[in-house]
Amino acid sequence: MPIIEALTHHAMGRLADGTLVPRTLPGEEVEVKDDGSARIITPSPRRVAPPCRHFKTCGGCAMQHADDAFVADWKAEIVARALAGQQLSGEIAGTLTSPARSRRRAKFTGRRSKSGGVIGFKARGSDMLVEVPDCQLIVPEIAALMPALAEVANLAASRKAEAGLLVTQSTAGADLQVESERALTPELVGDLARIAERAGFARITWGQESAVLRAPPVQNMGAAPVVPPPGSFLQATAEGENTLLNKVREAIGDASRVVDLFAGCGTFSLPLASKTEVHAVESVAPMIEALQRGWRAAGGLRKVTTEVRDLFRNPLLPIDLKDFDAAIIDPPRAGAEAQVRQLAAASVPVIAMVSCNPVTFARDARILVEAGFQMGPIWVVDQFRWSTHVELVTRFTRV
Repeated sequence: MPIIEALTHHAMGRLADGTLVPRTLPGEEVEVKDDGSARIITPSPRRVAPPCRHFKTCGGCAMQHADDAFVADWKAEIVARALAGQQLSGEIAGTLTSPARSRRRAKFTGRRSKSGGVIGFKARGSDMLVEVPDCQLIVPEIAALMPALAEVANLAASRKAEAGLLVTQSTAGADLQVESERALTPELVGDLARIAERAGFARITWGQESAVLRAPPVQNMGAAPVVPPPGSFLQATAEGENTLLNKVREAIGDASRVVDLFAGCGTFSLPLASKTEVHAVESVAPMIEALQRGWRAAGGLRKVTTEVRDLFRNPLLPIDLKDFDAAIIDPPRAGAEAQVRQLAAASVPVIAMVSCNPVTFARDARILVEAGFQMGPIWVVDQFRWSTHVELVTRFTRV
């Protein structure tokens, strides 16, 4: 029988002939079936019973069949391999994993059916929709909303088209953004208002149109109450956000003036402003406006200035960066090559870098290392438990 030799970064077991087999682990003896799945003949000692009863059919998780320590080491190895691809090496200090049932944000697919709306996640490599009433990822507050979300799905989906439902927990209740081909009508607003009142939604947005606002869906960022624009970026778990924030704080130390690049709604800028002046730069104007309103509402914070700027096409130049003691950069998956090249040429002595893509992180890290920066220990931050997604944070110092 063939044996799984390695696990790819997509969580696929690889046989000696290159065949990829899902939901297997290194060292396992398997029998590969005609459909590409495997029957485990000799299981790995790292194999565990999946904690979620939906795991066999749902495509939302990839690694529930492995113990937590194995997953943590595997994600650290993904980072190490990405660095090696750029001829870099670095200390992986550890993997910090968010607990089960901690995801405060989830995007469901919704469909209409003869019996009403249906919501869930897609099966792996399939259009089959799997209902997940016992999902082990999402916070209980979102899990409790599934019947109400199914009602919204029945309104939003058509016989031919699915609906997307992005739900985020806030201090005032759930914040729901609906993607639908249907136009928002007064009748539909009435139906959504009744669902929102009964289920406790703070806000429902239909595309980019406001449908229901019962209360501002506040996210506390440090002392600042921030109301993000519908659908805007937010860290997936509160635990993950706190971990990243603490590591960024450690990285910048006692810097008195900091530039926050790709600042979003203020995940780092606003908490850090309790002790540090911050200049926050972000390309999405409504996110910067939300940050500004949160800063004003908090009171007592240090000065926070803002700038709407596309850092891919128009990065801050060394002359723009000359007065900062430290920089924070948290780019999207594409990384930030253009901006990192300017940081490498600037006089900023310390950079705290957060990344959600080890490959583009390694590319950008090499630019800084070649410019004379030293890379500190890397912390892997696993907010997307049991998935293939990897985030990390580290510090670069000019030597």
